Amino acid sequence: MSRVQLALRVADLEGSVAFYSKLFGVEPAKRRPGYANFAIAEPPLKLVLLEGESGNPTVMDHLGVEVETSEAVDAATTRLTESGLVTLTEGDTECCYALQDKVWVRGPGNEPWEVYVVKGDSDVGDKPMPDAVDCCADSPAAAAVPPRPGSAVAPASSGCC
Repeated sequence: MSRVQLALRVADLEGSVAFYSKLFGVEPAKRRPGYANFAIAEPPLKLVLLEGESGNPTVMDHLGVEVETSEAVDAATTRLTESGLVTLTEGDTECCYALQDKVWVRGPGNEPWEVYVVKGDSDVGDKPMPDAVDCCADSPAAAAVPPRPGSAVAPASSGCC
């Protein structure tokens, strides 16, 4: 089963968890410091809450499509690349307390989208952003994913450098 992912950066994680638990009628599937995710069956949705700065409004961090296999990520990468979109791939990356394979693209409004598979748990939360300027600022891949709120650089892929 595939499902759409919505990742929000929220100032009040506990208040947001309480609200979305009531809205969707489910408790978080995973809780870690500064992080919660909901695996909602109906409508099929992966809601990810990332702790932001206190006092700031909630903002969209990124969007995604969770798939079941690495082969599905590879197929999405091929399809997206062949359709002319710039892709940025990450294999065996640790982020959001999970080991993942993923591919990133940007939508027409510069919104970051990932197609990803969760391969296992991880102790790594919000992945630190490497300095893309050092390795690939002139490459199309460097522009594939916009920076996260408050960050000056985009995530780099394992194939970038």
